[in-house]
Amino acid sequence: MIKRLTWFFAGVIAGVGAARSAKRRVVRTARRLSPTYAAERLRRKAEHGVDTVAGAVREGRLAMANRERELRARLDRRVHPIDTRLGDDETLLVDGAPVEPGRVVVMRSERD
Repeated sequence: MIKRLTWFFAGVIAGVGAARSAKRRVVRTARRLSPTYAAERLRRKAEHGVDTVAGAVREGRLAMANRERELRARLDRRVHPIDTRLGDDETLLVDGAPVEPGRVVVMRSERD
């Protein structure tokens, strides 16, 4: 009878400990998935110089505007390919490094 009570109480203690541990894990995971925790993490990352969503949107809009200017310049025939002006033995250098001609876009604005 004593053995049964010993094992019963050992099981109860183990069960209570496992339930508390599971509850802590569930609460911690729920807190990590909450919107306020996500906002706090983004704020902390922004303080440490990590880009935020707003920064990514701003950068995307800037790239979109640059690409639109390039396409409009091509439509208006203000862009001239560099590779047509290079000789066979000439190489295009940008900051001292060789670059393929199609990878560089140089635009010139002309005012009326």
